Amino acid sequence: MSIVTISREVGSGGDEVAHRLCEVLGYRYFDKALMTEVAVKMGISEAEVIDYSEDSYKLRSFIDNLFRRREPLATITVRSTNSAGEITHMTEVLDEERALKLIQRTVERLRERGNVVIVGRGSQVILRDAPGVLHVRIVAPIEQRISYIMINRSLTRSEAREYIETKDRASAEYLRRFYGVDWNDPSLYHLVINMGKWNVDEAVEIIQYALKKIQS
Repeated sequence: MSIVTISREVGSGGDEVAHRLCEVLGYRYFDKALMTEVAVKMGISEAEVIDYSEDSYKLRSFIDNLFRRREPLATITVRSTNSAGEITHMTEVLDEERALKLIQRTVERLRERGNVVIVGRGSQVILRDAPGVLHVRIVAPIEQRISYIMINRSLTRSEAREYIETKDRASAEYLRRFYGVDWNDPSLYHLVINMGKWNVDEAVEIIQYALKKIQS
């Protein structure tokens, strides 16, 4: 049983590679549904499950950085029973730290389970030295990424470039702020695949080959 983590540039085709890899290997794709499934087995309520990944991360403003503040991610109402048998409702705030700890615990639990492809979420750091885990980085030339975003998000060229730059900055900040690493550091990965040189099926074949090597 193995895990594949995939870090990808937006518009690189990394999501397509991840889904195709799951189809070929019969692996599960890490998404909100799988995260909730694992969290519930750990005794965590569905209401507390927030998939706080690079994709949902928003860049901190200058004021947020200055005062080190951050808006809560969500507010939930927790239903419980007190010692007198009375039903009570308590409001709880879900913040970044709590959401990140949940993701980390879920990713670590999935390592024990195996046969999962995890895209992003700092998984290349959380499982950095874990045996049986293959870390992959998917990149592509900027022009290819711009074309991809223009087509798939119906944006103009300038809008697509701005979208890419914003997403890249957010992903880089997420990894730097929460895990103290450079998102683009090749030493975090076993493989860095340039989708300007390979198509999706070829990229999947390369990953399969590398996966067999770390399993042997």
